[in-house]
Amino acid sequence: MKKKVIATVTALVVGLTVSATGVASADQRGGKERISSFLSGLVSNGTITQSQADAITKAAENAAAAAKTLMKEKHAAFEAVITSTLGISLETLTTRLKAGESLAAIAGDKKDALISALIAEINKQIDAAVAAGKITSTQASAQKAKTTERVTKMVNKVKEIGKKGNGKGQRASTISFKAA
Repeated sequence: MKKKVIATVTALVVGLTVSATGVASADQRGGKERISSFLSGLVSNGTITQSQADAITKAAENAAAAAKTLMKEKHAAFEAVITSTLGISLETLTTRLKAGESLAAIAGDKKDALISALIAEINKQIDAAVAAGKITSTQASAQKAKTTERVTKMVNKVKEIGKKGNGKGQRASTISFKAA
């Protein structure tokens, strides 16, 4: 019974940690404190040992670090697609986004090429997720069906950069995509 509880707790903690990592504004200390508090309660009532709690904490930290690395890699890929398609530097892109321009305005007559390049990148990432067994082909098809609309909206939208308090602020170099 205890092994089932430990497996369930581990899966829950790792899942919550990975999910929380995907949220750019998440306070990592708050998440760690909640997990520690949750595990401390399980240790106190004898459900798990302290060494098991430590192992769960370590697994959650490793999963969060891996998710953060993957998120950075995907973000870098999008930045590379944008800058290479538009023939501008990342610094120029960042400056213009900070000034309140949309990607469509920055792209000018290269807007359609940018949309196509971003769709191709997202579809490549979706295909990689299928190949890695992270999503099914049905899920991939559903995601791909929405890609053109999402990318077009993202390219045309002026980002609310630097606003705090309403959950919509973002750093100038952050381009938001939801890909696998």
